[in-house]
Amino acid sequence: MSLKDAATAVRENAHAPYSNFKVGAAIRAASGTVYVGCNVENVAYPEGTCAEAGAIAAMVAAGETRLEAAYVIADCPAPIPPCGGCRQKLAEFGAADVQVTLATTDGLERTTTIGDLLPGAFGADHMERS
Repeated sequence: MSLKDAATAVRENAHAPYSNFKVGAAIRAASGTVYVGCNVENVAYPEGTCAEAGAIAAMVAAGETRLEAAYVIADCPAPIPPCGGCRQKLAEFGAADVQVTLATTDGLERTTTIGDLLPGAFGADHMERS
C-alpha cells in the first residue's frame, strides 16, 4: 500500500468529535514497513494526539526508530502542514532530507523535506556537553 493510500484510509479512523477535522498520516520506516496514525482529540484540549505523532509512536512501539518518508492528509483548502511539535518529532526520527508530502483530500499535494519544515532543528548534538 502506498503512503497516500495508507494515510487516506487511516484518516477515516480519526477521533475528531470536537473539531470534525480528521487528519491521517503514514510513515515508511527504514525497514520499508508503513506505520499509520490519525488525530485523536480529547475534550480536555490540548490533550489530544496528532496523526504524525500517532504514526511515529506506532513505529517506535514496533521497535523501529528511523523514518524514510511521510505523508499527511486532511480535508482542507491547502496541503496540511504539521504543527511545530510534530515537525520536531519528525526531525527526531528522520534526516533533514527525508521527503514529507502534505496533502488535501481534494488531491492537492506539496512535497517538502523535514529540514525545510524545521530549519535549525534542535537535535541530540546540541546536548553533547550534558
